[in-house]
Amino acid sequence: MAQALLSIQILPKAAKPEDDTHLYVDRAIEIIKASGVAYRVGPLETTMEGDLDRLLDIVKEMNRAMFVKGSPSVLSQIKLLVHGSDGASMAHLLRKYPDGQ
Repeated sequence: MAQALLSIQILPKAAKPEDDTHLYVDRAIEIIKASGVAYRVGPLETTMEGDLDRLLDIVKEMNRAMFVKGSPSVLSQIKLLVHGSDGASMAHLLRKYPDGQ
């Protein structure tokens, strides 16, 4: 499948009002890290780079993990860039901003 960039902001609802949703988000980022795909954590979303089918599988796994942790519902906001011929890459899109500025 095509090379893609997928940015996700996962917003799980906490099981109890006093629960910290950051613990859920930390679990989602652990799943991305364990997947082996290239990724960059940002303040509002995390961007992954790789095969489109693989990235979508990771999103599914992240959502399942939120329910395993006890979340009653999950909202996942996704941005997707797919390039069929030359592939999408973070390095290419960020080449003008090597220092992240």
